[in-house]
Amino acid sequence: MTSKKGNSKNKKSNSKSTHSLHLNNMSTLRITRRAADRLLSGHLWIYRTDLEAIEVEPAPGSLVTVTDARNQQLGTALYSSASKIAARLVSRTPELSREQYLSDIRTRIEAALQLRRELAPVNEENNAHRLLFSEADNLPGILADRYNDLVILQLLSQGTAQDDVRQTVVAALRAGLAPNGEPLTLWERPDPRIREMEKLEAPAPGPLFSATDSPATTTQFTLNGLRFGYDVGAGQKTGAFLDQRLNYAAAAAQVRASGRTGRALDVCTYHGGFALHLAQVCERVTGVDASRTALEVADQNLALNPQLKAETDWIEADAFELLSAYDTQHERFDAIVLDPPAFAKSKRAAEGALRGYKELNLRALRMLSAGGTLITNSCSHHVSLEDFTGIIASAAADAGRRVQLIETRAAAPDHPEVLTLPETRYLKCLICRVD
Repeated sequence: MTSKKGNSKNKKSNSKSTHSLHLNNMSTLRITRRAADRLLSGHLWIYRTDLEAIEVEPAPGSLVTVTDARNQQLGTALYSSASKIAARLVSRTPELSREQYLSDIRTRIEAALQLRRELAPVNEENNAHRLLFSEADNLPGILADRYNDLVILQLLSQGTAQDDVRQTVVAALRAGLAPNGEPLTLWERPDPRIREMEKLEAPAPGPLFSATDSPATTTQFTLNGLRFGYDVGAGQKTGAFLDQRLNYAAAAAQVRASGRTGRALDVCTYHGGFALHLAQVCERVTGVDASRTALEVADQNLALNPQLKAETDWIEADAFELLSAYDTQHERFDAIVLDPPAFAKSKRAAEGALRGYKELNLRALRMLSAGGTLITNSCSHHVSLEDFTGIIASAAADAGRRVQLIETRAAAPDHPEVLTLPETRYLKCLICRVD
């Protein structure tokens, strides 16, 4: 749905007919006892391996009733014919109608936006945050991020990438973010990997909503008073690392407090989030990333902040290879940030991920000056905080360094964790002092 100057008009649908999704004749999924226990404990996912029987093969993206092995109804879920997650529970009410599901979406979006007003209010210092966080906001398969006057929507499943859901989400976001015609442009930008996994069609070109005749595709936003650029059509991921917002500030504060503010290294810098925050307190900062495109954006972000006086440079390199070379050359830093992408995409990959984390942290610990600061991160939800902390301890022992854990941090509160959904507790940030 596109609207200009506050007047709505329907866009041509970009998806195939989904009339079957609206039939009252709902299919039923019978799941294993173990899966039923997981749902009863507060989880929302049903894996394909959890299925014992399917009454009638559901249409992709349709609502289905979920029962246990004794045919006790457990609720209503969105079905996917392609994903390993065969269904996502959207209500504890069985046989929920499509109309009631859409009504629930509106109510839950209103609650999610109110939570952001309380925990991440828009002001001059910060005007970018996550608006909707999928399962964490009881909106499985729906993500939305705000970058100043741009909102980026992701519909991540067959059940949510539907015209009726899309229109409901857009209407609720408009009502909550721009009730009086405030500048706002809303784009859909699905994650390419997930779109392929879910076998979703590409979204229609153009914005879902624009308050002007010339929809914005770029903007500038602020995090902790620093300026960053955002381009809808660019980037190796769908947005910036908004979950690290408070960790950026905490890292700079701890480095300042250490008194060791000479030379800093930000490994896997992406668009320069940690690097630019450290440039507020350090004399020299080097940001490293394997993506030249990401570093070009980081350099543009540096130019947006002329008040930063640190000598700042960018290096295109593989993190493991560069740290190995620096270690061999006996390079020394007063602060090192490690913020690699998720090493463990599955439980099976967790063991290899821990080896990768240990190597990076071992190299970093060897290169830190006495009294220096290590800011080390993991965004792999398959690697627990306990395991991640343990691997840092093992690296410290191998490096012969005494490491004090100063802060254990997680994602900013606009990325809330749900205690019964361990997948929402994915980001670990340890800030350490190294002797």
